[in-house]
Amino acid sequence: MEGSLKKNKPFITLMTAQAISGLGDWLSIIAIITLVGLKWEATPMQMSLVILSLALPMALLGPLTGTIADRMERKTLMVFSDVTRGVLILLLTLATNVWMVYGCLFLVGMFSSVFIPAKNGKLKEIVSDEHIKGAMSISSTIDSSTKIIGPLVSGILVSVIGTYNVFYLDSATFFLSAVLIFLLPKAVNEREREEEKKGEKSSFKEEIKVGFTFIRSSSFLLYGLFLLGVSLLILQLSDSQIIVLIRQLTDVSPDLFGYAVTCAGVGMLLTGIYLSKKTEYNAFLYMCYGVLGISAGFGPMAILTHYDLGWSILWVPFLALIAGGSAGFVFIPFQAAAQEKTPVHMTGRVFGVVNSTTTTATIIGPLAGGALATVIGIIPSFIVTSSLLILISIISIAARNKVGKEENDVTESQPGTQGTASL
Repeated sequence: MEGSLKKNKPFITLMTAQAISGLGDWLSIIAIITLVGLKWEATPMQMSLVILSLALPMALLGPLTGTIADRMERKTLMVFSDVTRGVLILLLTLATNVWMVYGCLFLVGMFSSVFIPAKNGKLKEIVSDEHIKGAMSISSTIDSSTKIIGPLVSGILVSVIGTYNVFYLDSATFFLSAVLIFLLPKAVNEREREEEKKGEKSSFKEEIKVGFTFIRSSSFLLYGLFLLGVSLLILQLSDSQIIVLIRQLTDVSPDLFGYAVTCAGVGMLLTGIYLSKKTEYNAFLYMCYGVLGISAGFGPMAILTHYDLGWSILWVPFLALIAGGSAGFVFIPFQAAAQEKTPVHMTGRVFGVVNSTTTTATIIGPLAGGALATVIGIIPSFIVTSSLLILISIISIAARNKVGKEENDVTESQPGTQGTASL
């Protein structure tokens, strides 16, 4: 972490709150799967609807909630979102059927779709433009860390203290996160006030369009978001089917899938640490190389599985590490560059669209991946995925000049985009 970020108390407070709520997210997910899948013996379709009910509002409501995050004070929105989600998690302890679980999770997803753009906007307010890349890399590193630690801690807690006690603990993490966010300074930004005055003559619908208009006006955001969305969609075709691929091996450890997931998370973590120390890089080119790197993980994994190569306990986690690290080069540079290029008063709307795009890809991808594997087979589906990723990366590298010199250079900041803070 850069020295200036270490001295930035609001930034440290926000990252601490993010880490706590991130761990809490994993606590509830594992506990819900245990409750619905094991205790209530839900059908495969019911289990699919559990994840869908959480993700669907984030996919559908991103532009709307992003606009709300720009209109209202972000600190207040984040506190309200955390407290509400904490209450909803408590209500899960009273659920007697899957429909009550669906309802609670849908509302949790809805308030999460408010929290995410508000958090990104708040990050822009409290961190200067020159340090925003490092801040976003640290934020992504925290996300990767919680994905590694969260399932492990959750599994242990569910077995030791039980499902319902995990819900109580998860609810407490949201309340603790709300307390930390409450300690953050409020933002006072003149450009935001000017927008509010202009907004008096514009409708809410017109303000929602502003996010899309701004993305279209920036060649990096337009091409970058397209590359991010398409590559994530293709990635999800196979990522959701790794456990099925591993089953094709004759000599396979029961823990191999867990090792692969952990190594993928470690790969993203290492990428985040590396990028947090970088001050200058071409974000779009990093994204192109990252897409190519993901294919270098998935393609060989399918080929080696086809030949049933031994020592899978070594090469599967290694290839997962490559894929995870490469995925970090796709996601983190885009997030950092998008933060740097977006004015603080438009951050919610822009990241609302970004979050909606990525969530939609994570919903459609696994469904399409399951259908593809069913039709052509699991190993051919991985080969197709790897080939598509290679094709996308080559096309993107060839078209990188269209992104434009100014958009490629993520070190060039927009003047006057950072908010000032006051208690």
